Amino acid sequence: MDSAYRFSAQLDDMDREQVHRWLSEQSYWAQGRPRRTQDAAMDSSRNYGVFDRATGRQVAYARVVTDAVTFAWLCDVFVDPAVRGQGVGKDLIAGVIADLEPLGLRRVLLATADAHGLYEQYGFGPLDDPSRFMVKA
Repeated sequence: MDSAYRFSAQLDDMDREQVHRWLSEQSYWAQGRPRRTQDAAMDSSRNYGVFDRATGRQVAYARVVTDAVTFAWLCDVFVDPAVRGQGVGKDLIAGVIADLEPLGLRRVLLATADAHGLYEQYGFGPLDDPSRFMVKA
């Protein structure tokens, strides 16, 4: 990780207000998500952030929903537009993968509209048989 940034997997480090702003105002998947919903999701998940060492400001966020034994869902990945293209997203995903590695999970899923190349660098790929998966929305 670039020494200008630090990775954290501690919920208490997360800037809840900033995370909510990013997701509810700037993401394509969580527009309008209420703050109480975001807080509840964070409280029930593993949370990850990247922080600017000089300012302490959070510059990226991700969340993982998991049973911590066989399965995880990587979601709510967001990198502040001001630092995109500087490797922060790579630092974030590398930290998440390193944190999950000791669990020996069988499968980690995610959904993305625009960052396939990033996730492929960390072993993600298309579903072998998408017809086996269903969603209740």
